[in-house]
Amino acid sequence: MTRVNDEIVINGKRLKNRITMAPTVKFDFAGEDGKVTEKHIAHYKERAEGGCGLICVEATAVTPDGRFGKIHMGLWDDDQIEGHKEIVKNCHDNDVVAIIQLNHTGITANPECGEAIGPSEVETRNGGKSRAMTTDEIHKMQAAFVAAAIRAKKAGYDGIQLHGCHGYLINQFATKRTNFRTDEYGGSAENRARFGAEIIRDIRKECGDDFLISIRTIGADPDLDDAIEIAEEYVKAGCDYLQVSHGIGEIDPALQDDSKPYTIICSLGVHFHEHFKGRVPVSCVNSIFEPDQVKYIIENDLADTVDLGRAVLADPDFPKAVLEEGKSYVRCFECARCQYGPFTPHKCPAEMKRKNNG
Repeated sequence: MTRVNDEIVINGKRLKNRITMAPTVKFDFAGEDGKVTEKHIAHYKERAEGGCGLICVEATAVTPDGRFGKIHMGLWDDDQIEGHKEIVKNCHDNDVVAIIQLNHTGITANPECGEAIGPSEVETRNGGKSRAMTTDEIHKMQAAFVAAAIRAKKAGYDGIQLHGCHGYLINQFATKRTNFRTDEYGGSAENRARFGAEIIRDIRKECGDDFLISIRTIGADPDLDDAIEIAEEYVKAGCDYLQVSHGIGEIDPALQDDSKPYTIICSLGVHFHEHFKGRVPVSCVNSIFEPDQVKYIIENDLADTVDLGRAVLADPDFPKAVLEEGKSYVRCFECARCQYGPFTPHKCPAEMKRKNNG
């Protein structure tokens, strides 16, 4: 039986345990230059010391117009590399594998940063319409992702994660909900996955066989079978690691199993693990707040790794509570609006409780 503290090797990178930190954006840590700040460095140092086997640094913009806002970290310029070296060093000093998530907002662009562009013209959440990208623009955008991955490698990261879910650009190409193209980037699952798959192939070519390439991919968008077909294309292109979450719209409620100690989004990773078992490691994520949930998933061979978000924001030492029997921790309060989220005061009540308790 696999245990949470068992090692796993992913494309030559040894994770000391099966616990990983999911990418969670620090929306007001960066300045308009997109550079790493001391706040970022301290934040990831604390989480690296907390015991994770791998940390995926937050969604990082590959172009200035692809940011969530003007205070969003980036890797679109060589001048941004230096600060990332400090994050990587703190991870490696604590025997933690470090990767970074690369992203572009696409249709969901912040008007303060750039134009809403994507695979097709669709309504945007501010009442406007996105503009469909030309083939030339698609290729230039793919090159921006690859250039950011090259910078990540120069910074010392063990690999990258492409942000292929949660409604951003790679997800927008992959899903039938926003991709109505009739060229080679639309229609079949193979074509809708092409945008992301070609990025993976080019990163592999430029960064080498030993560079870990992950994608945070859709688990059901619109359905499980289609999402798995999309992921198969990413794997064929050279993806080493599937970290499964959700995309756009509702998930088929038939996938919910209330008898299990995890959510419907988490169950998507479980389904992917069953499909890809023995070929590509798979993680699951979403509302995992108890050590016993992590143990249940790993010990029952439901996923290869478990991604933690709010649990390690609330208490960086949460992994130790999973790995060490009886170790105390401060549990996430499950606030209706996470206090680490956008436009919030960054006053996480669990974090404040932990610091007040010394």
